[in-house]
Amino acid sequence: MSELKAKITADMKQAMRDKDKDKLQTIRMLTAAIKQREVDERTELTDADVLGIVEKLVKQRREAEKQYIDGGRPELAAQEVAEAELLTAYLPEQLSDDELTALIEDAIAKTGAESMRDMGKVMGVVQGQAKGKADMGKVSGLVKARLG
Repeated sequence: MSELKAKITADMKQAMRDKDKDKLQTIRMLTAAIKQREVDERTELTDADVLGIVEKLVKQRREAEKQYIDGGRPELAAQEVAEAELLTAYLPEQLSDDELTALIEDAIAKTGAESMRDMGKVMGVVQGQAKGKADMGKVSGLVKARLG
């Protein structure tokens, strides 16, 4: 079992002991997503795979939050925010804006990018270094602004 999956399982058990229903529900949703992918692919997931699932679930929660706010349902938006915060605890520390900018500048220098046509090259380099540590939508916007 991967280290991250073991931590998630331990946190689920602790939430059961603490009778923390909200945390337990969120962790169960996460473990269900992990198990579903393991069954679908018939493999044991690595920490990197589990991180990918956590990132996907956090992104879904953020998008749902926006939709609930637009729909005038702040109580449901608050629930999505709480779930996203619980899930974010399993992600590595996020890069600061300065670190992200330095990473993008370094990638542009390495690839010799000069225009928007070279965005794919830059994103490829940045994704390899920032996977799980930054929102790729934000990275994409920063790269576009820098190359555009």
